[in-house]
Amino acid sequence: MQNLSKVVSRLSIIICPGIHEPELTESFRVELLDLVSQSARPAVSYANAPNYANILIYPGKDVLVLSALHILQFLRDRLTNSPESSIIFISFSAGVVGAIGAAHLWQLLGGRVKAFIAIDGWGVPLQGNFPIHRMSHDYFTHWSSSLLGSGQNNFYADPAVDHLSIWKSPQTVQGCWVDSSIEIIPPKGRLTAAEFLLMLLKRYEAN
Repeated sequence: MQNLSKVVSRLSIIICPGIHEPELTESFRVELLDLVSQSARPAVSYANAPNYANILIYPGKDVLVLSALHILQFLRDRLTNSPESSIIFISFSAGVVGAIGAAHLWQLLGGRVKAFIAIDGWGVPLQGNFPIHRMSHDYFTHWSSSLLGSGQNNFYADPAVDHLSIWKSPQTVQGCWVDSSIEIIPPKGRLTAAEFLLMLLKRYEAN
């Protein structure tokens, strides 16, 4: 992780919520900041994590979470000094629809999508020339969503939890890490949803 400071200076994480109470996204944001502080160098304090990681939250509500153009405009407004920034997309539920479109548009404009993480994006086809990961609140959502596209290294809750819990409190959601390119069953390993996110963030911060 010695080059993390150089990488993060060019890397942004955008959170694209679904259609739900904003308090749930705030809870997820706090969880994510805690994950970033763990993955950062010891010299980086929790208080400095927001600037260090450049975490952006798309503020669109209701049907605007479905709009790739609005998400793209938000990115262009926030990253005016870094038009070719590398971005990790983390999207949830209906927000996956707008986020996957925005990811493709960002690439067309010369930006780089380091990874796309879809949390409970049930029924949303996911394709792209960037790494894609799905996280699901139960096995059925994981299995049925993988038929519409998923990359290697995905996660599903086991035991199953309700749809909103995996977004609100990923640290409490136990589950399985699987590599769908090889086999859906048996799982590759057990961990929490938060630990799975941390694993992905570490990977893409370092590469």
